Amino acid sequence: MTSSTGDRGSDPDVRTAGFADLDPLTAYRLWALRSEVFVVEQDCPYLDLDGRDLEPLTRHLWIEQDGVPVATLRLLDDGDALRIGRVATVPSARGQGLAARLVRAALDLAGDRTVVLDAQSHLVDWYAAFGFAPSGRGFLDDGIPHTPMRRSGRG
Repeated sequence: MTSSTGDRGSDPDVRTAGFADLDPLTAYRLWALRSEVFVVEQDCPYLDLDGRDLEPLTRHLWIEQDGVPVATLRLLDDGDALRIGRVATVPSARGQGLAARLVRAALDLAGDRTVVLDAQSHLVDWYAAFGFAPSGRGFLDDGIPHTPMRRSGRG
C-alpha cells in the first residue's frame, strides 16, 4: 500500500505514511513523541532511531490533535509477519482510546497477515482484546518486563 501523510486509513483520525512520504516536521514530531515517552518518561536510554523507520515497507501511523501528533505506532514488515512497535501516546492525550484506534488501523492494514509485537507485560490483557496471545517467554527490555505476542493471520 502506498500512503502519504494525506491518506487516511479506515479510521478518519488515523494517518499513515511510509518514511519517504513524511514531511520533515511530522517526522520530527513523531520521533520527539517517541523520545518523550520511551526515553524520558520510561527512563530507557536507547537508540530509538534503529534504521527500521526508513525501510520501504514500514508504515508510520499517528493521530493528531490541533495539528500535532499525540499518538503513534509503527508497523514493520518482518517477512513472515508484520510487527507493531513503538506504540506511544503523550501523557496529556491518554485515556482517549487513541492507542486502540492506532492498533485497529494497523490490524486493518495487515489484513490477513500474521502480526506480532513485544508487549510491555502489564499490557498483555489490553493486547489480548485485539486477538493477540502470548507466544513465548517473557523478557526484560531496558529493565521493563515484556511478553512476545502473536495474532495469527485470518486466511
